[in-house]
Amino acid sequence: MSKQLSRRLSVAVITFNEEKNIEELLNSVSSVADEILILDSHSTDKTKDLAVKNPKVRFLSQDFQGHVEQKNLAMSFCKNDWVLSLDADERLNPVLQESIQNFLKKEEVLEEGFRVSRLTFHLGRWIRHSGWYPQKRYRLVKKGSATWKGENPHDYLDLVHPERGGDLKGDILHYSFLDFSHQIQTINQFSSIVAFTRFKKGKHFSVLKSLLKPIWKFFEIYLFKRGFMDGIPGLFIALSSSFSTFLKYAKIYELENEMIERPSNLRKDYGEKK
Repeated sequence: MSKQLSRRLSVAVITFNEEKNIEELLNSVSSVADEILILDSHSTDKTKDLAVKNPKVRFLSQDFQGHVEQKNLAMSFCKNDWVLSLDADERLNPVLQESIQNFLKKEEVLEEGFRVSRLTFHLGRWIRHSGWYPQKRYRLVKKGSATWKGENPHDYLDLVHPERGGDLKGDILHYSFLDFSHQIQTINQFSSIVAFTRFKKGKHFSVLKSLLKPIWKFFEIYLFKRGFMDGIPGLFIALSSSFSTFLKYAKIYELENEMIERPSNLRKDYGEKK
């Protein structure tokens, strides 16, 4: 007889129009989760219809306040002491599923959080360089021992006591982009979020930085982070990262000179506290 799980796990996910991803995510976590908490920001597609078919799903809705804020809310709504935080375009590979199951069966756990590697699939291959892998971050944490922080939309889980952290074997599989067009669309959206957030914090446009930082970003990704070892996809990643850096400064310029009140591709409710 297999050993019974000694602790219970909640999986926390924030969603908005994730009908193309949600079922694959749920399939990959159902074997380890006691509860799957989905905090949705009023999806207009079939996200809810598909999600609630899974009996472990608890589906809640909340106006979107920002990635950091939304993920902290999702974690706070979870019922169990341990929470695994994932994005809708992520999956657990079999090795990670086994690692989590072993953790749940373990009689004594001294750690309060565990880092996990994330492996991204893009442009027809798994990207193992370019600063994209292993990208170890805390994802499985004891509730109350970690908080989501960072500059939206680039968030991360911060453990209150880092000395009580550990690592899990296996990878989170990240299917971030459908194709290169989708990556460019995401870059455009995320650079708007960053520019708007920085402008609200009093950041100013700099001609020098708008010229030099994109160039540095390309060499950082392609040479120092060995993007060249990812082939042509690595070159595209370095170039698009450089372009993304430029876009952030260009949009701050628009905001600072009152050409716009907010980027046109930014959700109207973004950053609005409810």
